[in-house]
Amino acid sequence: MQSGTSQTRHRAFRRAALAAALGTCLASAALHAQDAGSTGTSRSQTLDAITVTGSRIRGTDVETAQPVVFMDREAIRASGLTQVDDILALIPSIGTADITPQDNLTSGGDTGGRYTDLRNLGSQRTLVLVNGRRWSSSLSGLTDLSTLPVSIIERIDVLKDGASSIYGSDAIGGVVNIITRDRFEGAEANVYYGVNGKGDGAQKNGDFTWGRSTENASIILGASYQDNDPMMASKRSLTSYPNGPRHPGDGLGLGAYGGVVDPRADGTAGAGSFAPDGTWVPNNYVVNHPGGVVGNTADLVNYHPYDANSNADKYNTQRDTTFRSGSKLRNLFATGRYNVSDSVALRGMVSYSMRDSTTQVAGYPLQSASGRGDGLVIDPNNAYNPFPGYATPFFRRTVEMPRVTWSKSKLAHIDFGAEGTVGIAGRDWTWDATYNYSETKSRQVANGNIYLPNAEKALGPTTVIGGQVVCANAADRAAGCVPWNILAGPGGTPQAVWNYIGATGTTRQTSRTNDITANITGGIVDLPWLAGTNGGGTVNIAGGIEHRKETGTYRPDGNDAAGLTTNLASAPTDGSYTVNEAYLELDVPLLRDLPFAQELAVNVATRYSRYSNFGSTTNNKYSFRWKPFDDLLLRGTFAQGFRAPTINDLYAGTAESFETFLDPCDSAFGASVTNADVKARCATAGVPANYRQVDLSGKQISSNTGGQSPIPFLAGSNRNLRPETSITRTAGLVYSPSYVSGMDITLDYYKVDVANIISTVLASDILNYCYLQNDPTFCGRFTRGPDGRITALNESLANLGRLRTDGYDLGLHYRLPETSIGSFRVSSDSSYLSSYERSSGPGIASHNLVGYMDGTQGLYRVRSNLRLDWDYRQFGASWTLRYYSGLKDACYTSDVECNRPNEKNERTGGLGVSQKGSIAFNDAQLRYRARWNGNFTIGVNNIFNRKGPLYYSVTATGSGSPPYNPAFDIDRYFYVGYDQKF
Repeated sequence: MQSGTSQTRHRAFRRAALAAALGTCLASAALHAQDAGSTGTSRSQTLDAITVTGSRIRGTDVETAQPVVFMDREAIRASGLTQVDDILALIPSIGTADITPQDNLTSGGDTGGRYTDLRNLGSQRTLVLVNGRRWSSSLSGLTDLSTLPVSIIERIDVLKDGASSIYGSDAIGGVVNIITRDRFEGAEANVYYGVNGKGDGAQKNGDFTWGRSTENASIILGASYQDNDPMMASKRSLTSYPNGPRHPGDGLGLGAYGGVVDPRADGTAGAGSFAPDGTWVPNNYVVNHPGGVVGNTADLVNYHPYDANSNADKYNTQRDTTFRSGSKLRNLFATGRYNVSDSVALRGMVSYSMRDSTTQVAGYPLQSASGRGDGLVIDPNNAYNPFPGYATPFFRRTVEMPRVTWSKSKLAHIDFGAEGTVGIAGRDWTWDATYNYSETKSRQVANGNIYLPNAEKALGPTTVIGGQVVCANAADRAAGCVPWNILAGPGGTPQAVWNYIGATGTTRQTSRTNDITANITGGIVDLPWLAGTNGGGTVNIAGGIEHRKETGTYRPDGNDAAGLTTNLASAPTDGSYTVNEAYLELDVPLLRDLPFAQELAVNVATRYSRYSNFGSTTNNKYSFRWKPFDDLLLRGTFAQGFRAPTINDLYAGTAESFETFLDPCDSAFGASVTNADVKARCATAGVPANYRQVDLSGKQISSNTGGQSPIPFLAGSNRNLRPETSITRTAGLVYSPSYVSGMDITLDYYKVDVANIISTVLASDILNYCYLQNDPTFCGRFTRGPDGRITALNESLANLGRLRTDGYDLGLHYRLPETSIGSFRVSSDSSYLSSYERSSGPGIASHNLVGYMDGTQGLYRVRSNLRLDWDYRQFGASWTLRYYSGLKDACYTSDVECNRPNEKNERTGGLGVSQKGSIAFNDAQLRYRARWNGNFTIGVNNIFNRKGPLYYSVTATGSGSPPYNPAFDIDRYFYVGYDQKF
């Protein structure tokens, strides 16, 4: 049944692609026909597309009423960047995406993609459009910008305003609208090469575009290729250690040489000791390995006591980990347009993208107490067991087999439709109708994990045959079983063993969008009576309907899902929903050409959305624009918004993760040390007074950064989720003084309030809500053992908490008068964050995190870019300064890297803040336009090779490699490019 459904869908896509291809061929044929028989007569220009981001009513006045940032092809080229997300990140109001190329621990189909985040509200709350229409999104609601090569982009519009009343779900933070090239004559080829100062992370790009245009038709074909080399964490001192170069001995993981836990009965003399609370603590031993040489692992004489507080038997996992993943991107693109008549045009677009990416982390920290395969011990009758006759627990990292994940993602997109004009009541109305189909398929292959049933057999009983130690069970030997001396360490395991116990897991994910839209806009009445002799203008209206179906599946590897491997287990995802929507937008120009009212107009929009999973929602938007005189425009909006639950939010199966967290009950670094109420609550919960949290290696945590859980926590979906809701308020001005030609000043205030946030409640938050906020709802999400250690924790999704943020955006742009030495342009764009208040649940106090490093997000008080451009004849140059204000960070300890030990940390709730300084990066570029239509570009980003501060609040999941901020340049970066037009 599933196969038949899949075949039907593929046939449908092939038919749609064929239709688009035929449309493109028709456009191409029309081009030749026009060349042969065109009379050269003029025609109506009413069909020329006018895209207004944030409004469906055509007209530039409506556009200027909203805070929109425009980046044209020249600005994109001048950035020296080749990824859309990196280009967007230059805008000060763009934050760090939820997933970056530095993220090596996040699993799933989104890994390896490129995303954006407007106003630090999360990538899922930024809507990405292409030519005003939704682009493909994943099961998690993320839009991968790597599927859009820079070569096909005409310009990028960034609407920094809520727009759910126009576009529907997800436009809470704003909208990124990527406008592709629709008219192009001739051919163009571009090549690019860039490399970091350390000689790694090279980027190699090439693209080719061909187009033909006539009066009535156009066609564009394009192909692009991009190859980004990976960067290894061990390459730089900044990333060579888990806790950074200042603390190279901290945060090391489980070692590469085998260790055992004394298996003898509690109370046995010499086997361990009793803790003060009466708990038996067995002795741990690690095999001796002087110079990397291991002796007889079956003899306990060759072992020494394992000291969790010593690094002698630890391993630096950064030596095997990618700092930034590598990727290869390929794209084919075609767009065509044919004007059937002066009032009707057909258009179509086809895009196919393929992305390959690779990440690597150190080998798996395998141990009997890891929660994976409780029977995984060294058998009593195993020849390598230092405790013969006992089932012996062990611990050891399999460094010989790093965990490598290959991801391949394919996006097929097609849209085709018609647009035109029609006369209604003596007025011209513009209409369009579009069918939009996207299908994204991703496959992940994870290598380097352990197949636990075979590992159990390889650690099972052995015998000697022909002088060789072999697996005792004949059936297991016939199936390939080879004894595994796991205690021997690196070099002590034959390849035959790795072949037998190794696990390669394959997961697949598919998401599909079917979207049909229809829009119409035009004038309905003039308002002369409100504007004296000159008239107020025409009342314009726009309306439309949309039907969209989202479908998604996720198929984990069967062995992983069954918990038979060391890979994170997850259950399948399968779900879909449909939405039917209708909207209306009304623009009313009230006054014009009057004293203190050169223009006064209001705009009202409403959108009704009916979802199959949760019901309906209506969202409204009200805005005004007022020009008291020609030089000044005042504007403001009030907008309701929403974000619907994604397929993953609703239908994802339960998944595991090994979280890094700080337990408030820890007697050395937890909040219980300074908060008597927390200490009392921990005691009431049965936590011993001297309880110490341990990390994955069994070591007691040594700083306020906490440690990674030695057991997996669980997270899952929730079918009863409701949509997130938001209120956005903006007010601003645009000032273009007539007495200073070429100058523009914009200033906008924004305030966004998001409620019912859909979120995974992370381990640290759950524990803080339970003990710091005394909320029993969260206390039921975890359990502890008699020793106080957490034995299970549930992080499933919920509609919890609120997020409120407000601030200002300031833009200053000035084109100086022409001089004898060329033309100069100065531009400055800045963002000032006034507040960023987050409350994680009803009744829980909010915390203002502005100025903090918040896990994956730097909430800078000020971000600013200053750019100077110069052009003279064929030459050009630019200098850009990118400024980030300082951030507050968690103290490393109370007396190490803690310059404000008595200040309350708004993020953790405890005491201690480390204030880090600001940083500025400088970029330079030189350009030369050759007479043969060639353009040379050479540039250096971060020309002074500045390094940002280290932040111990940076989390490994999402952003990537702590403690370095993923928003900062890691190195000086050189690039060269050449463009040739034909």
